[in-house]
Amino acid sequence: MTNKMKDFLPAIEMEKMQAMLELEEKYETGQLSLEEAREVMKTKVGKIRPYHLAFIEQNMKSREDDECIRADMRKIIELVEGFMDYSRPDVPEDHPLAHYYKENDEMRRLLLAVEDLMQYPVIKNQWLELYDQISQYPIHYQRKQNQLYPLLEKKGFDRPTTTMWNFDDIVRDKIKESQRLLEAGDEEAFIKAQGELIAYARDLMEKEETILYPTSYALISADEFEDMKSGDQEIGFAFFKVDTPSTPNNQQSAPQQGFAEDLQALLSKYGYSAGPQQELDVATGKLTLEQINLIYKHLPVDISFVDENELVKFYSDTDHRVFPRSKNVIGRQVSNCHPRKSVHIVEEIVEKFRSGEQDKAEFWINKPEVFIYIVYFAVRDAQGRFRGVLEMMQDCTHIRELTGSQTLLTWAGKDTEEAKDTTSSDKEGEESTAAQSDAPIEITPDTRLKDLFTAYPNLKKELASRYPSFKMLNTPLGKLILKKATVRTASERSGLGEENFIKLIKECIQAD
Repeated sequence: MTNKMKDFLPAIEMEKMQAMLELEEKYETGQLSLEEAREVMKTKVGKIRPYHLAFIEQNMKSREDDECIRADMRKIIELVEGFMDYSRPDVPEDHPLAHYYKENDEMRRLLLAVEDLMQYPVIKNQWLELYDQISQYPIHYQRKQNQLYPLLEKKGFDRPTTTMWNFDDIVRDKIKESQRLLEAGDEEAFIKAQGELIAYARDLMEKEETILYPTSYALISADEFEDMKSGDQEIGFAFFKVDTPSTPNNQQSAPQQGFAEDLQALLSKYGYSAGPQQELDVATGKLTLEQINLIYKHLPVDISFVDENELVKFYSDTDHRVFPRSKNVIGRQVSNCHPRKSVHIVEEIVEKFRSGEQDKAEFWINKPEVFIYIVYFAVRDAQGRFRGVLEMMQDCTHIRELTGSQTLLTWAGKDTEEAKDTTSSDKEGEESTAAQSDAPIEITPDTRLKDLFTAYPNLKKELASRYPSFKMLNTPLGKLILKKATVRTASERSGLGEENFIKLIKECIQAD
């Protein structure tokens, strides 16, 4: 993708870029002092933009495995001070970049609180309350990796995927490690970890705001940013809620419908027909396109398909997805959908599938309260030619808990003993339901969500439909959170506040 960035950026002066590269290397290696380097900057380089540094990183530097950790953003800022405008892009509040900046501002505030608490003896409850907020920040990285990075790759800027992703994972892991040490009561190691977290997180935020976001603003079109919003909503935001746009993409529906009609007319001209209700011949039956999509939507497992060119072509959009996905992954190189530390595993699977040496690869994640099963299959056509890779992922926690045999009908959510009692009449069942609804449980900040969902089985679904961030309650991570979550903690995570969250719960119950 060398120099592809030039197609989307203002004119690039290559002589100026070469001078900047040489200057940066001499300053980083100590051949020039800061004063000497800034004098050269004035005479040979002059004013630059953030995307100039991104262009140099992408097209003019060799790649090293540790470059993301090696690069010190403070040295670059010192060098270009006064020569580069690295202020924030002027974007509206609902712009995707505005949300990244807003999350960083809140994370900086939390890191200041970390620095303050580090001066005093550890009081566990204080730190637990603080980390309940900090633990939300990795959602910021999930959006970057699934939304922003794929678009930048299409513009020829894949350095964030191949280098910054490593740093994303470092900060995420530092947060997890801090939580583990705090729970274990290892105060000395915990306090040491806080210094490391602060250093890594602040340096990464400087990398984001000095280079990544201004360059993204220069490379990505306004329409592409607008299209990004729905995927951002699907993944969620750290620390705050973002309202779903009140007007759906009505402007897009008419052109899409027109295209569909034109395509159908063209296919019909050559003897083909593929209307929405036109049945298509599949291997073992006939299905309409609508039925095919509904089947994928309701599969009890998640599936993804990568073609023989190692491009992601499809994923099933289920409500119970184990890990976040967004439509920006479609058409992306599969190696760019994984952190660098695991890319070699992906490449090995594809290589052995392609050669015919292997046909299946299994993985599983076994943690308290959750068991995730992941399997990859080589896809081959009737002639045995390699056509791609199918990934299947499933939350098997409930399946592993099953014992004995069940041969009688039991509805989901019903108690087993209740299901076995076939002597109770319909009237008794109605009276039981009525009694339950007539005696609602009291909702306070300390009420457990688990108890509410047991008392009101449709509440979880209703919450998710009204407030998209609650969709994660259906994921394995959500199940872990539900084990301890209260109305208070959920209101803090969602950004609704206790009063508004309790009001929302009551409205959902009444709507049931």
